[in-house]
Amino acid sequence: MRGPTIVHEDELALERWIGPGDGVVVGQACAEPTVLVDALLTQAPEIGPLRAFVGLTWGDRISRHAPPSLRIVSYGALGTLGRVPDLSVVPCHFSALPALFAARALPGDVALILVAPPDRQGRCSLGVGVDYIADAVNSARVVIAEVNDHCPSTAGAWIAWGRIDAAVMTSRPLLEAPVADPGERERRIAEHVAALVRDGDTIQTGVGALPEAIMRELSGRCELGVHSGMITDGVLDLIEAGVVTNRRKPSDHGLTVTGAALGSRRLFDALADREDVCFHPVSYTHQPATLASVGRLCAINSAVEIDLHGQVNAEAAGRRRLGAVGGQVDFLRAAAACGGTAIVALPAERIVSRLSGPVSTSRSDVDWVVTEHGARSLRGLTDEQRARALTELAGLERADELSERADDHLEVPARG
Repeated sequence: MRGPTIVHEDELALERWIGPGDGVVVGQACAEPTVLVDALLTQAPEIGPLRAFVGLTWGDRISRHAPPSLRIVSYGALGTLGRVPDLSVVPCHFSALPALFAARALPGDVALILVAPPDRQGRCSLGVGVDYIADAVNSARVVIAEVNDHCPSTAGAWIAWGRIDAAVMTSRPLLEAPVADPGERERRIAEHVAALVRDGDTIQTGVGALPEAIMRELSGRCELGVHSGMITDGVLDLIEAGVVTNRRKPSDHGLTVTGAALGSRRLFDALADREDVCFHPVSYTHQPATLASVGRLCAINSAVEIDLHGQVNAEAAGRRRLGAVGGQVDFLRAAAACGGTAIVALPAERIVSRLSGPVSTSRSDVDWVVTEHGARSLRGLTDEQRARALTELAGLERADELSERADDHLEVPARG
Protein backbone atom coordinates (compact mmCIF):
# COMPACT_ATOMS: atom_id res chain seq x y z
CA MET A 1 0.00 0.00 0.00
CA ARG A 2 1.37 3.38 -1.01
CA GLY A 3 1.96 5.56 2.00
CA PRO A 4 1.92 9.34 2.45
CA THR A 5 4.75 11.73 1.77
CA ILE A 6 6.66 12.03 5.06
CA VAL A 7 7.60 15.63 5.80
CA HIS A 8 9.62 17.04 8.69
CA GLU A 9 7.67 19.77 10.44
CA ASP A 10 10.42 22.32 9.71
CA GLU A 11 10.15 21.52 6.01
CA LEU A 12 6.37 21.41 5.67
CA ALA A 13 5.36 23.55 2.68
CA LEU A 14 1.57 23.52 2.58
CA GLU A 15 1.49 25.16 -0.85
CA ARG A 16 2.24 21.71 -2.29
CA TRP A 17 -1.25 20.60 -1.28
CA ILE A 18 -3.24 23.79 -0.62
CA GLY A 19 -3.98 26.40 -3.27
CA PRO A 20 -5.63 29.85 -3.29
CA GLY A 21 -9.35 29.64 -2.69
CA ASP A 22 -9.20 26.24 -1.00
CA GLY A 23 -11.16 25.39 2.11
CA VAL A 24 -9.34 23.69 4.98
CA VAL A 25 -11.01 21.72 7.78
CA VAL A 26 -9.21 21.24 11.10
CA GLY A 27 -9.73 18.73 13.91
CA GLN A 28 -11.00 20.31 17.13
CA ALA A 29 -10.36 20.46 20.87
CA CYS A 30 -7.85 17.89 22.17
CA ALA A 31 -7.54 16.51 18.62
CA GLU A 32 -6.37 19.81 17.17
CA PRO A 33 -3.22 19.10 15.09
CA THR A 34 -1.28 22.06 16.47
CA VAL A 35 1.81 21.55 14.31
CA LEU A 36 -0.32 21.69 11.16
CA VAL A 37 -2.40 24.59 12.45
CA ASP A 38 0.72 26.61 13.22
CA ALA A 39 2.01 25.93 9.69
CA LEU A 40 -1.32 27.02 8.21
CA LEU A 41 -1.40 30.26 10.19
CA THR A 42 2.19 31.06 9.21
CA GLN A 43 2.00 30.11 5.53
CA ALA A 44 -1.54 31.22 4.65
CA PRO A 45 -0.53 34.77 3.57
CA GLU A 46 1.87 33.29 0.98
CA ILE A 47 -0.69 30.82 -0.36
CA GLY A 48 -3.51 33.29 -0.96
CA PRO A 49 -7.11 33.67 0.27
CA LEU A 50 -8.28 30.60 2.20
CA ARG A 51 -11.17 29.51 4.40
CA ALA A 52 -10.70 27.24 7.39
CA PHE A 53 -13.40 25.37 9.29
CA VAL A 54 -12.44 25.22 12.97
CA GLY A 55 -14.46 23.79 15.86
CA LEU A 56 -13.77 24.14 19.58
CA THR A 57 -10.31 25.53 20.25
CA TRP A 58 -8.47 26.79 23.32
CA GLY A 59 -5.59 29.21 23.79
CA ASP A 60 -4.78 32.08 21.45
CA ARG A 61 -3.21 30.16 18.58
CA ILE A 62 -6.06 30.88 16.16
CA SER A 63 -7.82 33.81 17.81
CA ARG A 64 -4.70 36.01 17.82
CA HIS A 65 -2.62 34.72 14.93
CA ALA A 66 -5.06 34.07 12.08
CA PRO A 67 -3.97 36.32 9.17
CA PRO A 68 -6.54 38.44 7.29
CA SER A 69 -6.22 36.18 4.24
CA LEU A 70 -7.52 33.22 6.29
CA ARG A 71 -11.26 33.39 6.92
CA ILE A 72 -12.26 31.31 9.97
CA VAL A 73 -15.60 29.48 9.71
CA SER A 74 -17.24 27.43 12.46
CA TYR A 75 -20.47 25.94 13.75
CA GLY A 76 -20.19 28.23 16.77
CA ALA A 77 -17.87 30.29 18.94
CA LEU A 78 -16.66 27.69 21.41
CA GLY A 79 -13.52 28.13 23.50
CA THR A 80 -11.59 31.15 22.26
CA LEU A 81 -13.13 31.26 18.78
CA GLY A 82 -15.37 34.11 19.89
CA ARG A 83 -12.27 36.32 19.94
CA VAL A 84 -11.56 35.75 16.24
CA PRO A 85 -12.16 38.97 14.28
CA ASP A 86 -14.85 38.51 11.61
CA LEU A 87 -15.58 34.93 12.65
CA SER A 88 -18.11 33.37 10.24
CA VAL A 89 -20.64 31.19 12.06
CA VAL A 90 -22.85 28.70 10.24
CA PRO A 91 -25.75 28.04 12.65
CA CYS A 92 -26.73 24.40 12.34
CA HIS A 93 -27.44 21.31 14.36
CA PHE A 94 -24.32 19.21 14.88
CA SER A 95 -26.04 16.36 13.06
CA ALA A 96 -26.14 18.49 9.89
CA LEU A 97 -22.35 18.80 9.55
CA PRO A 98 -21.69 15.57 7.59
CA ALA A 99 -24.15 16.51 4.83
CA LEU A 100 -22.80 20.06 4.72
CA PHE A 101 -19.26 18.77 4.18
CA ALA A 102 -20.46 16.33 1.53
CA ALA A 103 -22.24 19.17 -0.29
CA ARG A 104 -19.11 21.34 0.03
CA ALA A 105 -21.17 23.98 1.80
CA LEU A 106 -18.38 24.11 4.41
CA PRO A 107 -14.60 24.43 3.86
CA GLY A 108 -13.20 20.94 3.36
CA ASP A 109 -10.97 20.60 0.31
CA VAL A 110 -8.04 19.79 2.59
CA ALA A 111 -8.31 18.08 5.98
CA LEU A 112 -5.73 18.64 8.71
CA ILE A 113 -6.01 15.82 11.23
CA LEU A 114 -4.33 14.30 14.28
CA VAL A 115 -3.85 10.52 14.29
CA ALA A 116 -2.06 7.78 16.17
CA PRO A 117 0.81 5.92 14.44
CA PRO A 118 -0.35 3.18 12.03
CA ASP A 119 -0.96 -0.33 13.33
CA ARG A 120 0.13 -3.57 11.65
CA GLN A 121 -2.85 -3.40 9.30
CA GLY A 122 -1.85 0.08 8.12
CA ARG A 123 -4.67 1.83 9.96
CA CYS A 124 -4.32 5.07 11.93
CA SER A 125 -6.75 5.64 14.76
CA LEU A 126 -8.31 9.09 14.83
CA GLY A 127 -7.57 9.06 18.54
CA VAL A 128 -9.44 11.46 20.81
CA GLY A 129 -11.32 13.42 18.12
CA VAL A 130 -13.51 11.72 15.55
CA ASP A 131 -16.72 13.83 15.58
CA TYR A 132 -17.02 15.97 12.40
CA ILE A 133 -13.47 15.44 11.12
CA ALA A 134 -14.06 11.79 10.21
CA ASP A 135 -16.99 12.78 8.03
CA ALA A 136 -15.07 15.71 6.54
CA VAL A 137 -12.20 13.41 5.54
CA ASN A 138 -14.59 11.42 3.35
CA SER A 139 -15.15 14.50 1.19
CA ALA A 140 -11.64 15.98 1.28
CA ARG A 141 -9.39 16.11 -1.77
CA VAL A 142 -6.25 16.03 0.35
CA VAL A 143 -5.57 14.69 3.84
CA ILE A 144 -2.56 15.93 5.81
CA ALA A 145 -1.95 14.19 9.14
CA GLU A 146 0.05 14.94 12.23
CA VAL A 147 1.05 11.44 13.32
CA ASN A 148 1.67 11.84 17.04
CA ASP A 149 2.95 8.99 19.20
CA HIS A 150 1.23 10.60 22.22
CA CYS A 151 -2.16 10.16 20.54
CA PRO A 152 -3.86 7.04 21.90
CA SER A 153 -5.09 4.38 19.52
CA THR A 154 -8.80 4.26 20.34
CA ALA A 155 -11.54 1.90 19.27
CA GLY A 156 -13.74 3.02 16.43
CA ALA A 157 -12.97 5.30 13.50
CA TRP A 158 -9.65 5.07 11.68
CA ILE A 159 -8.08 6.16 8.42
CA ALA A 160 -5.96 3.99 6.12
CA TRP A 161 -2.30 4.94 5.95
CA GLY A 162 -2.60 5.00 2.16
CA ARG A 163 -5.45 7.58 2.31
CA ILE A 164 -3.12 10.14 3.88
CA ASP A 165 -1.33 12.35 1.35
CA ALA A 166 1.24 13.91 3.67
CA ALA A 167 2.31 13.07 7.21
CA VAL A 168 4.31 14.94 9.81
CA MET A 169 5.67 12.68 12.54
CA THR A 170 5.56 14.30 16.00
CA SER A 171 5.92 13.44 19.66
CA ARG A 172 4.19 15.98 21.88
CA PRO A 173 1.54 15.93 24.62
CA LEU A 174 -1.98 16.47 23.35
CA LEU A 175 -3.89 19.60 24.21
CA GLU A 176 -5.83 19.14 27.44
CA ALA A 177 -9.21 20.60 28.31
CA PRO A 178 -9.16 23.46 30.83
CA VAL A 179 -9.64 22.18 34.36
CA ALA A 180 -13.28 22.39 35.42
CA ASP A 181 -13.73 23.38 39.07
CA PRO A 182 -17.38 23.17 40.15
CA GLY A 183 -18.51 25.51 42.90
CA GLU A 184 -21.38 25.36 45.37
CA ARG A 185 -23.92 26.57 42.82
CA GLU A 186 -22.92 23.91 40.31
CA ARG A 187 -23.14 21.28 43.05
CA ARG A 188 -26.69 22.33 43.94
CA ILE A 189 -27.79 22.26 40.29
CA ALA A 190 -26.12 18.87 39.88
CA GLU A 191 -28.07 17.45 42.82
CA HIS A 192 -31.36 18.36 41.15
CA VAL A 193 -30.21 16.96 37.80
CA ALA A 194 -29.01 13.70 39.35
CA ALA A 195 -32.43 13.20 40.95
CA LEU A 196 -33.90 12.96 37.42
CA VAL A 197 -31.43 10.29 36.27
CA ARG A 198 -32.70 6.73 36.69
CA ASP A 199 -30.67 3.55 37.03
CA GLY A 200 -30.11 2.11 33.57
CA ASP A 201 -30.41 5.44 31.76
CA THR A 202 -28.10 6.22 28.86
CA ILE A 203 -26.71 9.69 29.51
CA GLN A 204 -25.46 12.48 27.28
CA THR A 205 -23.72 15.52 28.63
CA GLY A 206 -21.18 18.19 27.76
CA VAL A 207 -17.98 19.62 29.16
CA GLY A 208 -17.33 22.21 31.86
CA ALA A 209 -17.80 22.78 35.58
CA LEU A 210 -21.52 21.92 35.66
CA PRO A 211 -21.23 18.63 33.71
CA GLU A 212 -18.35 17.59 35.96
CA ALA A 213 -20.44 18.34 39.05
CA ILE A 214 -23.27 16.24 37.58
CA MET A 215 -20.91 13.31 36.94
CA ARG A 216 -19.87 13.39 40.59
CA GLU A 217 -23.49 13.34 41.76
CA LEU A 218 -24.19 10.23 39.66
CA SER A 219 -21.78 8.07 41.66
CA GLY A 220 -24.71 6.38 43.41
CA ARG A 221 -26.50 5.28 40.24
CA CYS A 222 -26.36 1.75 38.78
CA GLU A 223 -25.72 0.41 35.28
CA LEU A 224 -25.73 3.71 33.43
CA GLY A 225 -24.90 3.89 29.75
CA VAL A 226 -23.16 6.67 27.86
CA HIS A 227 -23.89 7.87 24.34
CA SER A 228 -22.59 11.40 23.99
CA GLY A 229 -20.89 13.72 21.56
CA MET A 230 -18.04 14.04 24.04
CA ILE A 231 -16.73 12.44 27.21
CA THR A 232 -14.58 13.83 30.02
CA ASP A 233 -12.56 12.66 32.99
CA GLY A 234 -15.84 12.57 34.91
CA VAL A 235 -17.17 9.84 32.63
CA LEU A 236 -13.94 7.89 33.10
CA ASP A 237 -14.45 8.12 36.87
CA LEU A 238 -17.92 6.59 36.52
CA ILE A 239 -16.61 3.79 34.30
CA GLU A 240 -13.83 2.94 36.74
CA ALA A 241 -16.30 3.04 39.65
CA GLY A 242 -18.55 0.53 37.90
CA VAL A 243 -21.43 3.02 37.61
CA VAL A 244 -21.24 3.17 33.81
CA THR A 245 -21.53 -0.35 32.42
CA ASN A 246 -23.68 0.13 29.27
CA ARG A 247 -25.27 -3.25 30.02
CA ARG A 248 -28.82 -2.04 29.47
CA LYS A 249 -28.24 -0.40 26.10
CA PRO A 250 -30.12 -2.19 23.28
CA SER A 251 -27.46 -1.12 20.78
CA ASP A 252 -23.70 -0.80 21.32
CA HIS A 253 -24.24 -3.11 24.29
CA GLY A 254 -21.42 -2.78 26.78
CA LEU A 255 -19.87 0.17 24.93
CA THR A 256 -19.48 3.81 25.88
CA VAL A 257 -20.03 5.65 22.58
CA THR A 258 -18.69 9.13 21.90
CA GLY A 259 -17.21 11.35 19.23
CA ALA A 260 -14.46 13.04 21.23
CA ALA A 261 -12.55 12.97 24.51
CA LEU A 262 -12.12 16.35 26.16
CA GLY A 263 -10.03 15.95 29.26
CA SER A 264 -6.62 15.34 30.74
CA ARG A 265 -3.66 13.13 29.94
CA ARG A 266 -5.06 10.66 32.47
CA LEU A 267 -8.13 10.26 30.27
CA PHE A 268 -6.07 9.89 27.10
CA ASP A 269 -3.81 7.26 28.68
CA ALA A 270 -6.85 5.30 29.90
CA LEU A 271 -8.32 5.25 26.38
CA ALA A 272 -5.29 3.70 24.71
CA ASP A 273 -6.19 0.32 23.18
CA ARG A 274 -9.40 0.24 25.24
CA GLU A 275 -12.24 -1.69 23.61
CA ASP A 276 -15.18 -0.60 25.80
CA VAL A 277 -15.03 3.08 24.74
CA CYS A 278 -15.78 3.51 21.06
CA PHE A 279 -15.34 6.65 18.96
CA HIS A 280 -17.71 7.31 16.05
CA PRO A 281 -18.32 10.23 13.66
CA VAL A 282 -21.24 12.64 13.89
CA SER A 283 -22.93 10.77 11.05
CA TYR A 284 -23.42 7.96 13.56
CA THR A 285 -23.54 9.52 17.04
CA HIS A 286 -26.08 12.25 16.31
CA GLN A 287 -28.36 10.60 13.78
CA PRO A 288 -32.01 9.96 14.74
CA ALA A 289 -31.83 6.25 13.88
CA THR A 290 -28.84 5.78 16.16
CA LEU A 291 -30.31 7.80 19.02
CA ALA A 292 -33.56 5.85 18.79
CA SER A 293 -31.65 2.67 19.64
CA VAL A 294 -29.60 3.71 22.67
CA GLY A 295 -32.25 2.91 25.27
CA ARG A 296 -33.80 5.35 27.72
CA LEU A 297 -31.84 8.50 26.98
CA CYS A 298 -31.20 11.20 29.56
CA ALA A 299 -29.96 14.23 27.62
CA ILE A 300 -28.32 16.84 29.85
CA ASN A 301 -27.52 20.18 28.25
CA SER A 302 -26.90 23.75 29.32
CA ALA A 303 -27.51 27.19 27.86
CA VAL A 304 -26.45 30.82 27.85
CA GLU A 305 -29.99 31.77 28.84
CA ILE A 306 -33.63 30.69 28.72
CA ASP A 307 -36.61 33.02 28.54
CA LEU A 308 -40.03 32.82 30.14
CA HIS A 309 -41.46 31.12 27.05
CA GLY A 310 -38.92 28.30 27.48
CA GLN A 311 -36.86 29.31 24.45
CA VAL A 312 -33.15 28.53 24.79
CA ASN A 313 -30.21 30.61 23.61
CA ALA A 314 -27.00 28.57 23.56
CA GLU A 315 -24.98 30.84 21.28
CA ALA A 316 -24.47 34.42 22.45
CA ALA A 317 -24.87 36.90 25.26
CA GLY A 318 -25.87 40.04 23.44
CA ARG A 319 -23.20 40.68 20.82
CA ARG A 320 -20.73 38.39 22.52
CA ARG A 321 -20.56 34.99 20.83
CA LEU A 322 -19.63 32.17 23.19
CA GLY A 323 -21.48 29.01 22.24
CA ALA A 324 -23.14 27.01 19.47
CA VAL A 325 -26.36 25.35 18.43
CA GLY A 326 -24.40 22.09 18.69
CA GLY A 327 -26.13 18.79 19.35
CA GLN A 328 -28.58 20.06 21.95
CA VAL A 329 -31.71 19.70 19.82
CA ASP A 330 -30.52 16.38 18.38
CA PHE A 331 -30.36 14.86 21.85
CA LEU A 332 -33.30 16.66 23.48
CA ARG A 333 -35.63 15.48 20.72
CA ALA A 334 -34.25 11.95 20.89
CA ALA A 335 -34.74 11.80 24.66
CA ALA A 336 -38.34 12.99 24.34
CA ALA A 337 -39.08 10.51 21.54
CA CYS A 338 -37.78 7.48 23.43
CA GLY A 339 -39.47 8.17 26.75
CA GLY A 340 -36.31 9.48 28.30
CA THR A 341 -35.51 12.72 30.08
CA ALA A 342 -34.62 15.96 28.27
CA ILE A 343 -32.88 18.42 30.59
CA VAL A 344 -31.62 21.99 30.24
CA ALA A 345 -29.60 22.89 33.34
CA LEU A 346 -28.26 26.36 34.06
CA PRO A 347 -27.78 28.91 36.87
CA ALA A 348 -30.95 30.70 37.94
CA GLU A 349 -29.59 34.09 36.91
CA ARG A 350 -29.68 32.95 33.28
CA ILE A 351 -33.49 32.84 33.27
CA VAL A 352 -34.52 36.07 31.55
CA SER A 353 -37.71 37.69 30.33
CA ARG A 354 -36.34 38.06 26.81
CA LEU A 355 -33.32 36.46 25.16
CA SER A 356 -30.35 38.67 24.32
CA GLY A 357 -29.28 36.31 21.54
CA PRO A 358 -30.78 33.90 19.01
CA VAL A 359 -33.19 31.06 19.71
CA SER A 360 -31.07 27.90 19.52
CA THR A 361 -33.71 25.51 20.86
CA SER A 362 -37.40 26.19 20.43
CA ARG A 363 -39.71 26.15 23.42
CA SER A 364 -41.50 23.07 22.07
CA ASP A 365 -38.26 21.07 22.42
CA VAL A 366 -37.70 22.00 26.08
CA ASP A 367 -39.01 19.81 28.89
CA TRP A 368 -37.09 19.76 32.18
CA VAL A 369 -35.38 22.97 33.28
CA VAL A 370 -33.07 22.78 36.29
CA THR A 371 -31.42 25.51 38.35
CA GLU A 372 -30.02 25.65 41.88
CA HIS A 373 -33.60 26.31 43.04
CA GLY A 374 -35.00 23.03 41.74
CA ALA A 375 -36.33 21.26 38.65
CA ARG A 376 -39.57 21.77 36.73
CA SER A 377 -41.00 20.06 33.69
CA LEU A 378 -42.51 22.43 31.12
CA ARG A 379 -44.16 19.63 29.21
CA GLY A 380 -47.89 20.22 28.79
CA LEU A 381 -47.81 23.68 30.38
CA THR A 382 -49.43 26.77 28.91
CA ASP A 383 -47.45 29.96 28.32
CA GLU A 384 -48.64 31.38 31.63
CA GLN A 385 -47.83 28.19 33.52
CA ARG A 386 -44.37 28.06 31.92
CA ALA A 387 -43.65 31.63 32.95
CA ARG A 388 -44.74 30.83 36.50
CA ALA A 389 -42.58 27.70 36.69
CA LEU A 390 -39.53 29.44 35.25
CA THR A 391 -39.93 32.39 37.60
CA GLU A 392 -39.88 29.96 40.53
CA LEU A 393 -36.69 28.41 39.14
CA ALA A 394 -35.18 31.89 38.80
CA GLY A 395 -35.80 32.53 42.48
CA LEU A 396 -38.81 34.36 43.87
CA GLU A 397 -36.57 37.31 44.76
CA ARG A 398 -36.41 38.02 41.02
CA ALA A 399 -40.17 37.78 40.44
CA ASP A 400 -40.73 41.54 40.35
CA GLU A 401 -37.81 42.07 37.99
CA LEU A 402 -39.02 39.40 35.57
CA SER A 403 -42.63 40.57 35.82
CA GLU A 404 -41.71 44.12 34.81
CA ARG A 405 -39.82 42.96 31.74
CA ALA A 406 -42.05 40.10 30.63
CA ASP A 407 -44.37 40.23 27.64
CA ASP A 408 -47.76 41.68 28.51
CA HIS A 409 -49.66 38.45 27.86
CA LEU A 410 -47.59 36.45 30.35
CA GLU A 411 -48.82 36.43 33.89
CA VAL A 412 -45.77 36.22 36.13
CA PRO A 413 -46.41 35.95 39.87
CA ALA A 414 -45.15 38.94 41.83
CA ARG A 415 -43.23 38.53 45.05
CA GLY A 416 -45.28 38.57 48.23
